[in-house]
This record gives sequence, C-alpha cells and structure tokens, in this order.
Amino acid sequence: MRVIAGTAKGVRLASVPPGVRPVSDRAREGLFSSIGADVPGADVLDLYAGTGALGIEALSRGADRATFVERSRAALRTIRQNLERTRLAERAEVVASEVSAFVSRRHDPGRRFDLVLADPPYDADVAAVEGVLESLSDGWVQAGGAVALTRGSRSSTPVIPVDWLVARRLEYGDTAVLILREA
Repeated sequence: MRVIAGTAKGVRLASVPPGVRPVSDRAREGLFSSIGADVPGADVLDLYAGTGALGIEALSRGADRATFVERSRAALRTIRQNLERTRLAERAEVVASEVSAFVSRRHDPGRRFDLVLADPPYDADVAAVEGVLESLSDGWVQAGGAVALTRGSRSSTPVIPVDWLVARRLEYGDTAVLILREA
C-alpha cells in the first residue's frame, strides 16, 4: 500500500497487521476522486481506521487535521508508524477506542467534522454500523460535509439516517463505497 496523491504521494505504508482489511489503492483513488473538493482544509474523522490509509490520504491531499479511531493495538501502532513515515503526525490525533463507544460519547460540541471516513469490517453487525451512522447524524458532521462508508459489495446496505442520502455509490472489486450527504 502507498499514498496515492498529495504531499506524501508514493510513500509506502507499513505492513498491514493481522485482522485488518485495508481499502485497496484502487478504491481509495476512486473515493478521493469523488470527494476531492471536500478534502482541502477539512477536519477528518477516520473511523475503524485500520492502517490509517484513508485519513492519511486525506491529510496528504490537504486536510487540516484528522482523528483516527481504532480499537486494535497492532493497528494503532501501524497508524502511528504510517503517520511518522508520511510526516503527517503533527496534524493527527490517534484515539484507542471502539467506534460505537467513541461516537456515543459527546465530543467537543463545537467541533464538527467536514469529512467522516468509515471502513467497518465487512462482517461487522449491520445494526452496529447503523447505530454508528445514527450517532454521527446527531451533530458530528458539519453542514455540507460528507460521510464515506465502505461495505462489502455483496453485503446489505445499512439503514441510512433519515436526514442523509446516498449521493454516490461506487464499486471496486469486493468493496462498495457509499458517499452520504445531508438531504
């Protein structure tokens, strides 16, 4: 895996820890081609961060800062290593937490994210993913912001909060990317 574009373009990322399924280079490239205008200056939340590749790609492409949320210790080490490799660590915060617990706590009420990148495991409980989306719809996303949700292309689409719509659906091999925006 490598960073596709921006200030860290071409930097090879650390080995993927066991149990982590990163978004392929092709899917990341397609995602960022679709949301490119949302990235410069953005405050990004990378949920189920894994290797941190999605949030790092956003930082490399001009996002102001990114918060990475991950529960696996091995993955957390990989995220920190990748932030050092790309020299983007000073614009990042790494949080060790279950995603559902993180989004159910009220964060800084004055802080809303411009872009949320959510890459839950394909076998994640659909109800849990729906719960995370519902929590995000309660003041986590800036007006006009976007949520990019990855799912297995054969998995069922979670129920989207009523005030959001699927602005775009992209498919890359076994990965489907849903780009959600306020209705």
